[in-house]
Amino acid sequence: MVERIKKGKTLHGIVVHGGVAYTAGIGADDIGQDMEGQTRQICAKIDALLASAGSDKSKLLRAEIFITDMARKPDMDRAWLAWLDESDLPARATIGVADLGDPQRLIEVIVTAAC
Repeated sequence: MVERIKKGKTLHGIVVHGGVAYTAGIGADDIGQDMEGQTRQICAKIDALLASAGSDKSKLLRAEIFITDMARKPDMDRAWLAWLDESDLPARATIGVADLGDPQRLIEVIVTAAC
């Protein structure tokens, strides 16, 4: 069975299948903030999405992080590592991209988690 949560016109915020939750790309709501601030917002949104699927950040399996400026990666890492317990870190890739749709949008994250 496939469960689609937080349905939208062009995508669903989270899709669950076979005990695994897959999120769409998650961005910050207040893109006027710096990399660390946007990352903190995204982490809070991940918490809410995973809770809606019966999961939480301790069950993260994988994260794909897209950032527009690799020089700001340490700022992202600071917020990311403050949010996660070091024993629950997921497999992760951080990918530098040229554009996330708005020059102020610095980061977008996709996660996969066990339910």
